[in-house]
Amino acid sequence: QAYLSYSNVAALAHLAAKPGWEITRTLDDIKIWTHEEGDALSFKVEMQVKIPSPLAFSLLSDFTLRQEWDKHFLTCEVLQAVSEEEKIYYVTSQPRRGHKPQDFVILVSQRQPCQPREPYTVAVRSVTLRAVPPSPEFSRSEILCAGFRIHRKSSSSCTVCYFNQVTSGVMPYLAANLAGSSKSIEDTALECIKFLE
Repeated sequence: QAYLSYSNVAALAHLAAKPGWEITRTLDDIKIWTHEEGDALSFKVEMQVKIPSPLAFSLLSDFTLRQEWDKHFLTCEVLQAVSEEEKIYYVTSQPRRGHKPQDFVILVSQRQPCQPREPYTVAVRSVTLRAVPPSPEFSRSEILCAGFRIHRKSSSSCTVCYFNQVTSGVMPYLAANLAGSSKSIEDTALECIKFLE
């Protein structure tokens, strides 16, 4: 478990540090970037939020609040609180027309910064739990690497970066054509800012 938690946080830091991110869209408080490598498409959504970074961290690290702003989340329950910093959640997503709804078993690792300039981190990846085998009602899906990095800007504002690395099959609502799906990402980002503020 310690290894999984460490690799969860390290994978997100590695994804964030990769060179070659391309900006695909800029709005007032939101920027959307993409990164392609092999069959992995990653995206980064940068949001400017007018609340202190510790508050953004506490709101974003509690995934049971996620349905309040992310319409892709249908249900979210804590399966296991591994430690104060690690929780395993069971998530179901909205079904798309003609498809079974997806479900996920995810490990969420949260870390406070060790140094003043470091970001707060909320890292997410799929894990396997014997207690929650795949069910015929759902299509079990996998999150390779996702999460938030929250950078302090001032005592009352911060920059929230959401990352998600997807393979072609993981998030069908994120169509291969990002121009079409950036609207969905944008709407979700606007809801996230509204929820945080």
